[in-house]
Amino acid sequence: MLTRLSIRNIVLIEALDLDFGRGLGVLTGETGAGKSILLDALGLVLGDRADSALVRGGESKASVSASFEFAKLPAAVSDVLEDADIEMEPGEPLIIRRQLKADGGSKAFINDQPVGVALLREISGALVELHGQHDDRGLVNPRGHRALLDRYAGTDTEGLGSAWRDWRAAEDRLAEARAEVEQAKADQDLLIAHLAELTALEPQAGEEARLAETRSAMQKGERLSGDLEELRHIWDGSDSPLASLRVAARRLDRIAGEHPLLAEALAALDRALVEAGEAEDKLGAAAEALVHDPAALDAAETRLFELRALARKHRCEVDELPHKMREMRRALDAIEGGEAELDALEMSAREAGEAYRTRAQAVHEARIKAAKALDKAVAAELAPLKLDAARFLTSIGKLPQEKWGASGIDSVEFLISTNPGADFAPLNKIASGGELSRFILALKVALAEQGGAATVIFDEIDRGVGGAVASAIGERLARLAAGGQLLAVTHSPQVAARGNTHYLIAKSSSGTVTKTSVALLDSAGRQEEIARMLSGAEVTPEARAQADRLLEGV
Repeated sequence: MLTRLSIRNIVLIEALDLDFGRGLGVLTGETGAGKSILLDALGLVLGDRADSALVRGGESKASVSASFEFAKLPAAVSDVLEDADIEMEPGEPLIIRRQLKADGGSKAFINDQPVGVALLREISGALVELHGQHDDRGLVNPRGHRALLDRYAGTDTEGLGSAWRDWRAAEDRLAEARAEVEQAKADQDLLIAHLAELTALEPQAGEEARLAETRSAMQKGERLSGDLEELRHIWDGSDSPLASLRVAARRLDRIAGEHPLLAEALAALDRALVEAGEAEDKLGAAAEALVHDPAALDAAETRLFELRALARKHRCEVDELPHKMREMRRALDAIEGGEAELDALEMSAREAGEAYRTRAQAVHEARIKAAKALDKAVAAELAPLKLDAARFLTSIGKLPQEKWGASGIDSVEFLISTNPGADFAPLNKIASGGELSRFILALKVALAEQGGAATVIFDEIDRGVGGAVASAIGERLARLAAGGQLLAVTHSPQVAARGNTHYLIAKSSSGTVTKTSVALLDSAGRQEEIARMLSGAEVTPEARAQADRLLEGV
């Protein structure tokens, strides 16, 4: 609930600090005293548009701070703060501050952390519910009517929301599978052609490296074949160096015994023959290793070219081609198995949709039943509020399927008719602001156990009524405030007498300076103010006596 409101330099208010408690708090004062300024100031911390005209004349800036305390922070507030990374300790007050500059612009803070004004508007509905002469929020807004009716009826919207999410998930899976099968079918002919091309080539992992190595060896043999052929002719001819060495060795062998040096020469020549023989063997082995078959080289080069061309076509490496083949086979298999999977998914989606429709229909029927009870409860409150001829109707309509959702298949709107024979119309179409406020009060009383904002404010709900009607309004406001906090700006002494706390708003002038002040009244002050409200400018003994009777009667 709202526990403190601090205002600095807003219009006629120089400095003001107000403390609020539970129950019914009433704010009274003469016309023009500045009651609307308080509501404008509170509106700033709730995200209303900042108007530099609100800054007190002669001042450069203004500020409003509101403190709220809760046993447990409402989920509608805590979720928003969590998303905004604003941390709050359990039991910590929520303090909203808004600063305005006279030259334009404003800043907003929650617990001294800067926030956007949009965030204030997002949480304001859970903090304060304001009903006035030109109410366009709260109960007037049709977007909240379905949730109010569901709380009144105790509808199982959680189960309905779960059924909705299950249905959407099943439909999403079905749509995804259909898209995959349709895409696969569209690509089927191309897949078959590509797979046939790959299958005909039958690429193997590591084949590119092996082919490249083989081709390189054959190309090297081709380059060296001429040189090897020349060496073969030199080595194998009758006048080759090896043949000459052998002739020389035979001749030297016949005379080597004649002198030691000749024997040494023969030994050296024998060694040369051994080395030459080894060289001959190496040349033979090299010729055999480097032998090339032009047809084999052409085949290797052709296959390597085909593999690399296919890899470029499929935008992958040559070694990835076998994996591509497996992917294509799986895709073609999926086309065949996809139809069976679609049948299963369609069945699942149908069952989920039927489960949702069953729950939605049950919720629809519960809403119809609750709407009749709510209409009856509101109707019982209208006559005492001088709305005898008015009628209230909770209108429930079926939404088109594309607008179904987690909240069901119904549209819900509160409608009224203020005159006999007149058509029902939305709440915000009522011409009289006073009638609208009293309708809101009747609806609030009927929905009293269904919760709402932490703080409810009624601005001059009693305008244009008095006597028994004003008493009925006061009694209902007090009843609503019993379980929480309700503030009422009022001109009615019958309403003011019901307050647990009473604030007097007054305007004073000193020279050219006009100020608005607010005072918390004690018992004597309350008697005097209610007497003034009863008698006007001159407070008479009779008015004071009547004020006493009103205060004693509550």
